[in-house]
Amino acid sequence: MKKLLSEIKSCDHCMPHLELGPRPVVAANANSKIIIIGQAPGKKVHQSGIPWDDPSGEQLRYWLDVDELTFHDPDKFALIPMGFCYPGKGRGGDLPPRPECAPKWHDQILGKMPQAKLTILIGSYSQSYYLKQEQGINLTERVKNYSKYLPEYFPIPHPSPRNRFWLSKNLWFEADVLPVLRQKVFEILND
Repeated sequence: MKKLLSEIKSCDHCMPHLELGPRPVVAANANSKIIIIGQAPGKKVHQSGIPWDDPSGEQLRYWLDVDELTFHDPDKFALIPMGFCYPGKGRGGDLPPRPECAPKWHDQILGKMPQAKLTILIGSYSQSYYLKQEQGINLTERVKNYSKYLPEYFPIPHPSPRNRFWLSKNLWFEADVLPVLRQKVFEILND
């Protein structure tokens, strides 16, 4: 696993497409119990090199009901984005994750985590990639019907502050889905 993570962190495959250059951000080890697959690092995470080191990460830790120390313990959580580098800024926010990363690296890294009990799919990019049989179903429907993807996957929206509108429109997420997610995370971490 260390060799693979080193290869990922030195990858410069997409260099011509990255406005700030490559800086792959990932955290995992063979003992990781829960895999979190997000979008791509934002500018702040690109600068710090620490996954989810931004307001989205604070919201995600709140949703999971875990503290920062637990969240950043690779024995507990593997933090793997769809695109490992900051993709740059677009008109409506950050650009989408680079499409080369997941096919190039995900199977390799996921194959080295036999202890993982759950994969949390954050946002539409990871859900579209991993729930291919569900094409045509939007994020809201996937999140609302999270139980049909268990025990392997748990789809949730992105915890970005930009998603306030979605959260205010879908109050059932906090009322009905988050308690189940928190319970699953608690059970896995305390098993």
